[in-house]
Amino acid sequence: MDVNSLRKGPASAGPLFDAVSKLVGYLMAFALIALVSLVGGEVILRAVANSSFGFVEELTGYLVVALTLFGAALALRSNTLFRVGFIFSAFPTRVQKLLWYLFIGISLLVCAVLAWKSYQLVGSSLSRGKFAPTVLRTPLWIPQLCMPLGFLTIGLFLIEQFLLSLRPEQKED
Repeated sequence: MDVNSLRKGPASAGPLFDAVSKLVGYLMAFALIALVSLVGGEVILRAVANSSFGFVEELTGYLVVALTLFGAALALRSNTLFRVGFIFSAFPTRVQKLLWYLFIGISLLVCAVLAWKSYQLVGSSLSRGKFAPTVLRTPLWIPQLCMPLGFLTIGLFLIEQFLLSLRPEQKED
């Protein structure tokens, strides 16, 4: 992969993937701005007035989880996840492709199980009316919803990677 291919953005398997990626990107940009603003405001308030908002820890915890899950999905899509390339590239092309399909299959299975179990957790919190024991008393299903949505987004981009890997390889100019 060369630098010019990174400038063009990630390869796309269609407009659905592009739309989801753009939406997630905007939401995560907003979440990061909110996270930095909350932490910065808390630091300033503590330094100037020796006081605290009281809810910043709770909200920033939720934002960190969302940024982690959705950030991993975007990193997967843009092919920027950490990997041990020198070992992978030592294998013949056919073995690399087989390992890639194996990775996608196992990852999809793990994402499906985690999405399902975290969806059950959301349902349980919603049906039992559970709230966070904090100042905001946030209904727990709201922040918990980030988990199944995050795993589904990762799964969607894994499917995109699979579809892209089925395309015939193009020779570089």
